[in-house]
Amino acid sequence: MTAALDESLSGDLATMAKAGTLKTFRHITGPMDTEVTMAEKSGPVLVLSSNNYLGLADHPDVIEAGRKALKDYGAGTASVRFICGTFSIHEDIETSLARLSHTEAALTYVSCWTANTGLIPAITNESDALVSDELNHASLIDGCRAAKAKRHVYKHADMADLDAKLDAVKGARRIFIVTDGVFSMEGDIAPLPDIIALAKKHGASIILDDSHGTGVMGTHGRGTAEHFGVEGQIDIITGTLGKALGGAAGGYVAGSKTVIDYLMQVSRPQLFSNALPATIAASAGKAIDILNNEPQRVARLHEITRNLRAGLKARGFKPLEGESAIVPIIVGDTAFAIKMSQALLAEGIFITGFGYPVVPEGAARLRIQACATLTDAQIDFALKTFEKVGKQLGVI
Repeated sequence: MTAALDESLSGDLATMAKAGTLKTFRHITGPMDTEVTMAEKSGPVLVLSSNNYLGLADHPDVIEAGRKALKDYGAGTASVRFICGTFSIHEDIETSLARLSHTEAALTYVSCWTANTGLIPAITNESDALVSDELNHASLIDGCRAAKAKRHVYKHADMADLDAKLDAVKGARRIFIVTDGVFSMEGDIAPLPDIIALAKKHGASIILDDSHGTGVMGTHGRGTAEHFGVEGQIDIITGTLGKALGGAAGGYVAGSKTVIDYLMQVSRPQLFSNALPATIAASAGKAIDILNNEPQRVARLHEITRNLRAGLKARGFKPLEGESAIVPIIVGDTAFAIKMSQALLAEGIFITGFGYPVVPEGAARLRIQACATLTDAQIDFALKTFEKVGKQLGVI
């Protein structure tokens, strides 16, 4: 049976390889930073595809906080939260996350994927309705699919369509608008003020995944709600500790105390998965402290993003518009996106080509993600290298 399965899967892999769409892992041999060393390439490589938006993944204070927690709490929790896996460090990080999110409480998960898929099915049943943006992250999509509620999808950021979809579910017990804050593949931002207005009109609650907004959007990096000046007006916020907040792992749900108390009782990933390791909780907590105390990091990130976007445009590229730290360049074909990423790596830039099924067929792209610790010299090198490779491959 195993041989037959392997033969079948090998055929699928061969098809991907022939089409030029086979993904390969690159092995970084040190800590994540703007420049890294890799097993597959000699010399330093500039990273432009990391979620390390604030450059905190290798910050000495973040590392030391994790190291101290390892000594104080051990390697793992060895239990789920409701048995014996709740440590004092969990209360610390959840208090910090609630304060960051402008909510009453928060609850950590081992990833934002488990946060989203643990939240949505838990707070809905057959009498409820979910109205979700068509370009939401896969974890939100899977969370909605796992729920028993009626599911509707509205056109991306189309408020007229959202209004119509909400009107169609009138009478549902609970209605939820589900959206990303920053859309990870597009780099654009959900129009939160308009969504809030429609939520009030239709008596709906808002679930906002702000994984790519936390630490990035707003003057102080508190996320998409701060960017629009609507903090405290979002019912439920989910997010990750694996991007701007230290870049390790872990996720969370932030909301009212009632919502969090309810999730503690019924959310399946929370009930049946070991608790967040103390090392990650401590590192993320220190990352939040740095975010709160060093708003200049966020300002620098915004400046770098503007410079990258303007520099690419000046050289003939057409990156998608947006105000987040994500700068996508659409190149069309998945195989071509991979080919271009390989050509850039040969020149010393590590960036991933994204294609189907991560993005729709024909919309493959390279996704630049800015980092607050990129230097002016690194930015200049990146732009010159993109121009060189772009001309070689006929992109510009």
